[in-house]
Amino acid sequence: MKKTAAELRSQRWFATQDLRGFGHRSRILQLGHEREDMEGKPVIAILNTWSEVNHCHSHLRERAEEVKRGVWQAGGFPIEMPAISLAEVFQKPTTMMYRNLLAMETEELLRSYPVDGCVLMGGCDKTGPGLLMGAISMNLPAIFVPAGPMLRGNWQGRTLGSGSDAWKYWDELRAGRITERDWQQIEEGISRSPGTCMTMGTASTMTGIIETLGFSLPSASTIPAVDSGHARMAKASGRRIVEMVWEDLTPRRILSPQSVDNAIRVLMALGGSTNALIHVIAMAGRAGIPLNLDRFEELGRQTPYLVNMRPAGQYLMEDFHYAGGMAALMEGMGALLHRDALTCTGRTLGENVANARIHLPDVIRTPGNPIQPEGGLRVLRGNLAPDGAVIKANAADPRLLQHTGRAVVFDNYDQMAARIDSPDLDVDADSVLILRNAGPLGGPGMPEWGMLPIPKKLLRQGVRDMVRISDARMSGTSYGTCVLHVAPESFVGGPLALVREGDLVRLDVAARRLDLLVSEEEMTARRAAWQPPAPRFARGYGAIFSKHIRQAPQGCDFDFLEGTAPTAEPEIH
Repeated sequence: MKKTAAELRSQRWFATQDLRGFGHRSRILQLGHEREDMEGKPVIAILNTWSEVNHCHSHLRERAEEVKRGVWQAGGFPIEMPAISLAEVFQKPTTMMYRNLLAMETEELLRSYPVDGCVLMGGCDKTGPGLLMGAISMNLPAIFVPAGPMLRGNWQGRTLGSGSDAWKYWDELRAGRITERDWQQIEEGISRSPGTCMTMGTASTMTGIIETLGFSLPSASTIPAVDSGHARMAKASGRRIVEMVWEDLTPRRILSPQSVDNAIRVLMALGGSTNALIHVIAMAGRAGIPLNLDRFEELGRQTPYLVNMRPAGQYLMEDFHYAGGMAALMEGMGALLHRDALTCTGRTLGENVANARIHLPDVIRTPGNPIQPEGGLRVLRGNLAPDGAVIKANAADPRLLQHTGRAVVFDNYDQMAARIDSPDLDVDADSVLILRNAGPLGGPGMPEWGMLPIPKKLLRQGVRDMVRISDARMSGTSYGTCVLHVAPESFVGGPLALVREGDLVRLDVAARRLDLLVSEEEMTARRAAWQPPAPRFARGYGAIFSKHIRQAPQGCDFDFLEGTAPTAEPEIH
C-alpha cells in the first residue's frame, strides 16, 4: 500500500499547528524554501561523505546536486547533510577504526532530523558498509550512490592498477630494478581522476556487494566516476528514493538471508577483497541475520571465480563496466543466485538483470567457463586460528598454498619495519613471516598491514612471494600468500601471541588448515606465561572502541549496535 502524505515521518515536524511546528516551518523558510516544499513532500536526506581530504570522493559535491535534481523531479524535498569522510591512506591508524563511527552518525542523523528516506553517497572502502550499517539500523528507505572507480593508470605505455602496481613496483625499486625517476612517474600516473581504486579492491568489491544486496540501481557500482553515465545514475537514484518512500521500501524488506547469500556468491565470483567478509557479517548483523565464516566457506566451494580483474587477474574496472558490469555478471551466474530477492528498484534481482549481456567474455566468464572452479577466498582453521582466518588464494603463489616453514616473528608494525630489511635478519624464502598485535584491538582498528614486505635481501634474490600471517587485514588491491584476520587476535591472547621465532608453521589451503607445529603441553605453558598488553586508549572514541569492538569473525561491529532492538523515535517538543 502506498503511503499517504499524512503518514510521512517528516510531517511530525512540519504539520503540527503549535509553537514547535511554527519553529520548524519558519526555519525552513529561513533557508529560502517554500511552504510547498515541506507540505506533503518526502524529505530526502542526502548523506554526502565528500571532503577535501577524501581523494576518492572529490566529485561528490557535484553528484549531490544531480541527486537533488532527481529528488526535485520526483516531487521530493532534498536536504544534503555531511557525514564523516573516511579517506583511505590518509586517516590513521585506519579507516576501519572509524567505520562504526560513520555507522553511528548515519543512524543518528536519520533518527534525529525530519527525514523520510535517504541517499547514501560514498564508495571508498569502509564508507559504503558504514553508511549502510547505519541505514539498516534506522530502517528508513535508503539507496546507495557509489562514487565509481577512477580511470586506469598509465606509465610509459603500461596500464597501472591502484595498489597492486604500487606494491609491485615498490618491490622493484627496493630490489634496484627501477630508478627513483621511474618511481616518481608511476606516482604521478597511477591515480588520474576522481573515484575509487580501479582494481577489484575493497571499494569495488563492496560497491558491487551493495548493488547485489539490492541497494543500488543495476550496474551503478561499475560506472567510472567521470563517465557521464555516472551523473545520470545519480539523478535516477534521486528520483527512485522518492518512490521508495511512498512504497515504504525499507532496508529490512530488501535485506534477507537470500540477498546475503547472493552477496557472498558474488564476492566469490568477483575474486573480491578479503575485507568483505568482515563488512558483510556486520551489515547482516544489523538486520538480525546470523552469519558466520562457515557460510562463506560453504558457498565459496559452490561458486566459481569468474571476473578476470587485478590483483588476481588481468583487467580493471573500466573493462568490467564495458564488459557489461555487475548486471551482466549476475545474469551470467544464472541459478547460482536467488533471483527473486527484492531490490531498491521495487523489482527482483532477476528482473533487474534479465536483459544484461556479457560483451567481453575474457573479462566476465560464466560458470560453464570459469577462471577457477571455486571462489577466490578460503576460510582456514587450526590451532593457530581456532576462530578462523582467511586467505585470497587466487592472488597467491600456487606453490605456497601447501607449505611448512620457520616462523620469523614481529611483535608490531614498527618492529617489523625496523627489522625487515636488515642483512642480519634470519630469513630465507621458505620462512613464514608473522606479524601480531595488528587486529581490531591490537592495531588498533585492524590496519591493512597483512601484505608484509618481502625482505630486501630476498627481493634481490628474485623472491616475490612468501607465506605471511597476521591478525591484520590487507588492502583488497594487495596480493600474495597472505593469511589474514587470524582470530582470536594476539592482543587478547589468541594463539598468534604464543608463536616464537623458529617455530614451524604449516599452511594447507586445500585442507583449510593453519597450524603451529608445537605440542599442546608447550602451548599451555606459553599461554600461562603470557601477559596481556596495556589498553591502547584511556579516553574518547578510542576508549569506546576498545570496550565494545567485536572480533573479525563477528564483523568488528560494536556489541551494542548489533541486531534489531528498537530505538524510540525522538519526541517532537
